[in-house]
Formats: sequence, structure tokens, C-alpha cells
Amino acid sequence: MADVAERAGVSTSTVSRTLRGLTTVSPDVRARVEQAARELNFAVSRQAASLVTGKTGTVAVLVPTLNAWFMGSALSSLAPVLRAAGMELTVYVIPDLAARDSFFDRLPARRNADALLVFSFDLTAEETDRLDTLGMPVIYVSQHVDGRPSVYVDDVAGALHGTRHLLNLGHRRIAFIKTVGASGFSFSSNERLVGYQQALTEAGIPLDDGLVAALPVRDDRATAEALGKLLSLREPPTAVFAEQDEVAVAVIRALRRTHIEVPAQMSVLGFDDQPVADWFDLSTIAQSPSDIGREAGRLALSLIDDSEADHKQHIVLPTHLIPRATTAPAPHGERDTEGELPRA
Repeated sequence: MADVAERAGVSTSTVSRTLRGLTTVSPDVRARVEQAARELNFAVSRQAASLVTGKTGTVAVLVPTLNAWFMGSALSSLAPVLRAAGMELTVYVIPDLAARDSFFDRLPARRNADALLVFSFDLTAEETDRLDTLGMPVIYVSQHVDGRPSVYVDDVAGALHGTRHLLNLGHRRIAFIKTVGASGFSFSSNERLVGYQQALTEAGIPLDDGLVAALPVRDDRATAEALGKLLSLREPPTAVFAEQDEVAVAVIRALRRTHIEVPAQMSVLGFDDQPVADWFDLSTIAQSPSDIGREAGRLALSLIDDSEADHKQHIVLPTHLIPRATTAPAPHGERDTEGELPRA
């Protein structure tokens, strides 16, 4: 910094103020300092600055995977929010049990970040308590955690509205396909099932566990097997609500292979509004991971800047129905004159 100051003809404190982006430096002086820094290949040391400010200028993110549409969209909108505030982003990917044990044993984010964002990560109570010892704001994203700051969509309301859409089209046998064992997403999965069940109860339709299919692996064979169980019921469904768009698309492919027309014979509804939903003209419940990422970044910055801020606040974002070509009125003849389904 002293070398930059000598070349620019200013004091080291002026160099410091300039490179920290403070507005107390004139445009002419700023230009000279920045030019001198470029000529000397000077870069601000985050480690050295943290000794003075007590802050690292970094926000850490903990994710179970990067191979997901949600993660990519959320992180893509989070990064610019942090960058505009002069903050850097560090991502910890925990894809398996070994990496998980290592992270919680060492807690590498300690002293290396000013806040930690936990994205769609299923934690045990012990792991949550361990993160509480970090001494920094820990924000939970795409999940609700009692007593901790959280940013998520209202999955229950989204699934409730989606199921109502199918009910309003005359469907009374509505299947729900959920994923099990998918890394990090059980909170949303469970909440969407609750919304589906609430809508059926509200409509006076008894819950039928036989209409809820679990998908342990998201591939064509597993989807075909889950769909086969539903189609072999004495009273098969006339509509399928899949908890994710990717699952809904796999269901549509499986139905086409068996020459069951969508939506003439079977309506299919997804959740997320991923790009693939538009490609398949899939009816879905839309959420915005970009909005989630931005809100999570803003919340992290506010908690870093203000130690008196509410560290238990929850930001809940809405979802909305996008009706497209894969949902239609229940097939003709499915209901009797009183609106009830006939016995098989």
C-alpha cells in the first residue's frame, strides 16, 4: 500500500479509503490511486483487512449439491447482491457423508466468513446446534428452522393451490409422487405433501395412502414402477401431482410409452417452473429461486451490518399456479350424476 501511495502521490490512508470504495475521495485522486494499483498489480489483502475491521468480507454457503436447477438459479442471483456490497462468496459443497463429517468436525467457515447460508440442507439437531457456535449469522435457505433466520417459499400453500386446480377440473382421484432420499430437499417435499393433503381434506375427499407414491431414485425405470403401482389400483388416478417438474416430465414420458394421452386421459402437474416445464408445456406451481437468493443475500448483509437486527426473522415468498397444456378436465364418464367416481 505504501508503494501505491508513493506512486500516486498520496497518503496510505487515502489509498485505503480509495480501495475500500469510500466516497470521501475525489474522482481525480481515485483515478490516480487505481492507476497506480494496476501498474503495481496491487490487490487488497482480505486477511490483513480483517485484522483491522474484524470482518472477512466473505459470505459462505453450504449446499448438498450444485447439480440442481434451484441451486444454480439461487446462487446466480445471490452473488451480485454480495458483490455490490463488496463481499465475496465461498461455497462449501457437501455431497456425501464423509464430506459432511469433515465439515462439521472442522467447521472451516469459522473465522473465514462473516455469515453462513445453509441452502436446502437436511441437518440433524446436533448439526444445527453446532452451527450455532460459529459466532456469526447463520441463515437457512429454502427451509424453515425455528428460532433461526430463514428464507423460503410457502410450499404448503403452493401444493394446496395446485391440488385445488386439479379438483376444480373435476378430478377426484389425484395421485401425489414425492421423492425420498433426495439430498437436501426433504423440507420442501414434506411441506408439499401436507398442502396436497390439506386440499383433499378441504374438499371432503378421504386421504388414500395408495395414491401417494415414493420415488427413491429419479430415473425412468423408478418413475415407471411408481406409475405402474398407481395405474394398477382398483380405482386409478385421473391426475398426477409431482412434487418437482423433473419428476412430472418423467411421468409424462412414461405415460406416452403406455399410450395414455396427457391430458385427455391423465392430467399432470409439476412444481417449480423450471425451464423444462416451459419446454414440455407443463402446468406447474412456480417458485423463484432467483428471488430466494437475492432475499437471502440481503438478509445476510443486514445481519452482518447490524448486530441488533432480528436474528429469528423468516422471509416467506409466494408461489403461483402456471396452467399449461398438461392439465384438463377429468376424463368424460369419470364421475356419476352426483359427481362421485364410479366403482371399478
